[in-house]
Amino acid sequence: MDIQMWTWILVGLTFTLYIGIAIFSRASSTGEFYVAGKGVHPIANGLATAADWMSAASFISMAGLISFSGYDGSVYLMGWTGGYVLLALLLAPYLRKFGKFTVPDFIGDRYYSNVARVVAVLCALIVSFTYVAGQMRGVGLVFSRFLEVDINTGVIIGMFIVLFYAVLGGMKGITYTQVAQYCVLIFAFMVPAIFISIQMTGNPIPQLGFGSSGGDGVYLLDKLDGLHRELGFHEYTSGSKSTIDVFFITAALMVGTAGLPHVIVRFFTVKKVSDARKSAGWALLFIAILYTTAPAIAVFARTNMIETVSNKKYDEVPEWFSNWETTGLIEFNDKNNDGKIQYVGDASVNELTVDRDIMVLANPEIANLPNWVIALVAAGALAAALSTAAGLLLVISSSISHDLIKKIINPKISEKGELMAARFSAVVAVIIAGWFGINPPDFVAATVALAFGLAAASFFPAIILGIFHKRMNKEGAIAGMLVGILLMLFYMMKFKFDWFGGGTKEDWWFGISPEGFGTVAMLANFIVSIVISVFTPKPPKEVQDIVENIRIPSGAGEASNH
Repeated sequence: MDIQMWTWILVGLTFTLYIGIAIFSRASSTGEFYVAGKGVHPIANGLATAADWMSAASFISMAGLISFSGYDGSVYLMGWTGGYVLLALLLAPYLRKFGKFTVPDFIGDRYYSNVARVVAVLCALIVSFTYVAGQMRGVGLVFSRFLEVDINTGVIIGMFIVLFYAVLGGMKGITYTQVAQYCVLIFAFMVPAIFISIQMTGNPIPQLGFGSSGGDGVYLLDKLDGLHRELGFHEYTSGSKSTIDVFFITAALMVGTAGLPHVIVRFFTVKKVSDARKSAGWALLFIAILYTTAPAIAVFARTNMIETVSNKKYDEVPEWFSNWETTGLIEFNDKNNDGKIQYVGDASVNELTVDRDIMVLANPEIANLPNWVIALVAAGALAAALSTAAGLLLVISSSISHDLIKKIINPKISEKGELMAARFSAVVAVIIAGWFGINPPDFVAATVALAFGLAAASFFPAIILGIFHKRMNKEGAIAGMLVGILLMLFYMMKFKFDWFGGGTKEDWWFGISPEGFGTVAMLANFIVSIVISVFTPKPPKEVQDIVENIRIPSGAGEASNH
C-alpha cells in the first residue's frame, strides 16, 4: 500500500478511537466539563498531562529545530523539561489544595477582586490563542503532506475534529482522549527513531545511538560536525547564540511552563493533593521518553538529509524530496543553473530552503522506512497537535463561561446555561484558533515559545506570590500582570511583526530575542507587584489565612502564626 492509503487507515482508526472516547465519556455537568469531576486516576492523569504538554511543538518542531540549530536548540529541551519540574514541585500541589477550576478562578479569589479575575482571563486568552496557533499550524502541515491538501484546508479539517470532541466531552472526554493520544504519539515517535538508530549505528536505543559510531567507525556527531564544516554551517555541537540569550530563553520557557493555564488545570482533575504530586511524577516520566529521544532524531534526520540531497543532481533526488516539494515546505532554486542542489551555509549561494518543521515528519521517508511507519508518524503528529489544542480550547471556553459569565456577568446562571456558554465559547475559540493557524507568526516551536513568554510575563509571578507571599495584594498583582503582559506583547509585536517601527536582531534589547524576553517581562512583573503591594493596603485577614492554609500539608494540623 502507498503512504496515502496507510495514512488514511491509521489516521481514520485513531480519530475513530478519539471520537468514540469523547462520546462515551461526554460531560453531563460543569464539574465534568471543567475538571472531569475530580475523579481521574494519577497514572491516567499523568498520561493525559504528558499528551497535553507534548504539543505539535514537541512532536513536530522541537527535533526539527535542534536539527538546524544544533547546540542552540538545547534551550528548548532544558527550558521545557526544567519548567515541568518547576510546575510539579512549586505550583501543582498548592493549586490543587486551593481547589478552583481555573487559573483565573485562583487569581480572582486569591486577590479578592473581579478586576484581577478579568485581567487573568485576558492573559489566559492571549496565551492560549498564541499557543493554539502553533497546534493548528502543525495539523495543517501534516494534512498538507500526507492527505495532499493545502495547509489551510488541513487547518480547517483539524478545526472540525478538535471541535467535536472538545465541545462534546469537555475535560472528562478530553482526559481519556489524551490518554489514547499519548499512547499513539509516543509509539509513533519511538518506532522510526529505533528503526533509524539500528540502521545508522546498529544500536536499537536512539538515546545511545546518536552518541555511537556508524558502520564507517566515525562517531555520528563528529560526522555531522564534519558535514557542517564542509558546507559552511556553524558546527552542530557548538552554539552561535549569546550566553545571555540562551539563559533568558531557557528561563522564559521554564517559568512559562509553570504559568501555562492548560497544564495547571490538569492538576485539578484528581481526587486529592497527594494525587496531584503523583500524577506530576508520572507525567514527567512519560514526557522524558520523548524529550530524551528528540536530540537523537534531530541528528539522524540532519545527517540523512545532507547526505541524500547535498551536491546531488536535481533529476536524481530521492522520492521523498519531490513529495515534500509539492507542499512548498522545501524549495530548490538553481542559482548557477548546473542542475545540482547546492546546500551551503552562505545564504547568497545556497540553493535549498527547508522548513524546519518538516524534519520529524520527513525523517522516516528520508531514511527509506516502510510506508506504514511514515503514516504512523503522521497519526502521531496529529495526536500531539490535537491533544494540546483540545486542552487549550477548554481553557479558553472555561475562562469565558466560568470566570467571566458565571463569576462576573451573570452569577445566577443555571448549570445548564453555563455548560451551553462553555460549549459556545469553544466553537468561537476554534474559529479564531483556525485563523491563527492559517496566519501563524512563525514556525511551530517559535510560535509556542512566544506563548511561554507570555505565560511567564503574566501568570507566573501572580501565582507564585499568591501562594508564597501573604502580603501580596490585589493592587500589586493587577499592576504586575498588566505591566508584564503589555511589555511582552509590545516586544513581540515590534520584533516579530514589525509594528512600532519594527527592528532587526541588532536592535534587540540587551541582545535578548523575543523568545527570551518573557524573562525580562516576568522580572518587571515581580518588581511592580512587590513595590505596589508595599505602598497599598494589606490583603484581608481571611485571604492571608487561606494563603497560610494552602501551604500546610493535609493532616498536618492548623496553620501556626509562629
